[in-house]
Amino acid sequence: MTSASPTFTSPATEAALAAALLTIRRNVASFPGVFPDDTTVAGRYPLRPARDGIPKGGNQGWTTSFWSGMQWLAWELSGDELFRDSAHIYTVDFARRAQSGEDLDMHDIGFLYSLSSVAEWRLLGSEDARDAGLLAADVLMRRFLEPAGIIQAWGDLEDPDQQGRTIIDSLMNMPLLTWAAEQTGDARYSDAVRRHTAQLREHIIRENDSTFHTFFWNPETGEPLRGSTAQGANDGSSWSRGQAWGVYGFALNYRTTGDERDLEAAWRCADYFLAHLPANLVPYWDLDFGDGDDEPLDSSAGAITACGLLELAEIDPDPIRAERAERAARDMVAALTAHCAPARPEDSDALLLHGVYSLPHGVGVDEGNLWGDYFYLEALARIARPGWKTYW
Repeated sequence: MTSASPTFTSPATEAALAAALLTIRRNVASFPGVFPDDTTVAGRYPLRPARDGIPKGGNQGWTTSFWSGMQWLAWELSGDELFRDSAHIYTVDFARRAQSGEDLDMHDIGFLYSLSSVAEWRLLGSEDARDAGLLAADVLMRRFLEPAGIIQAWGDLEDPDQQGRTIIDSLMNMPLLTWAAEQTGDARYSDAVRRHTAQLREHIIRENDSTFHTFFWNPETGEPLRGSTAQGANDGSSWSRGQAWGVYGFALNYRTTGDERDLEAAWRCADYFLAHLPANLVPYWDLDFGDGDDEPLDSSAGAITACGLLELAEIDPDPIRAERAERAARDMVAALTAHCAPARPEDSDALLLHGVYSLPHGVGVDEGNLWGDYFYLEALARIARPGWKTYW
């Protein structure tokens, strides 16, 4: 891989952070106590739509915690209590959501509560936030399927179309269970992390190191069945955001399990991702596409991968590989800043342009999105503040 941008320097990092914080500050004023939608429309976040009795701007779906997570990060980076106080308002609402069981038929509970309740516990030691995080972890554990040893991804556990399905995104939901194990000493949580991660390591990564988006097991026997996609170009392609979840998710879980096979899985995903980047280092929405293809980019996949590489740089005991991960991550973040950050903060509500939610469904194509914004900010924080501790 060759760099299309100069290695990120400290002044460049600080300038990118300053621009990002300006946008987040403006968005806090625009969305007081309510949630923006998953993606922008023409560069602006609308309010999250009403759904299933949850009002407009309400806490529903899998992406709302990226909004609270950005505010916790903004507080750590700036020291401005405005961000802390706003983030706390959302953490209180996540506790309400967990207690009421509202819109929690999904594995993304890990996303939701790592970047809200767990973040507040880590930063402020809030017992209420800790209680909400542990409650959320128990809700997530209800989705653990024996004998397959996986967390089911979506929907009602009795839905025959969803039974036995997991998706590569699920790796990022495991840190909530790891945290619950640390807090309680209950091995159920850590055993679930170990078994689920092992199943994905063995079955969701193909022999060529690309990944399936989704994989099915027989829910009664635990037999691995087949891989497919819900958002990639086709069942045999490598959806770029899925590959990115593999890089970061296996790295985070190696930190927990200490299993060298998880570290190797993270590198397999990373090496495939890096080998399929275009010249400008911003990935296409599916890694089957490259330079010369008339296809949208997905900046969010680049931001997630950069965070995963920075995690590898921190945890890999091999100094040569760690340095390679650090260099690749910095080059990718520099490319995202050069090619995908708005020229002026006021030009968009998003920190990153040119993201894709789901191209096959025609949702959020060539727009900003909450997760792309969050992971871009996390990557900047990791570069600008060595030693910064993640919420995962």
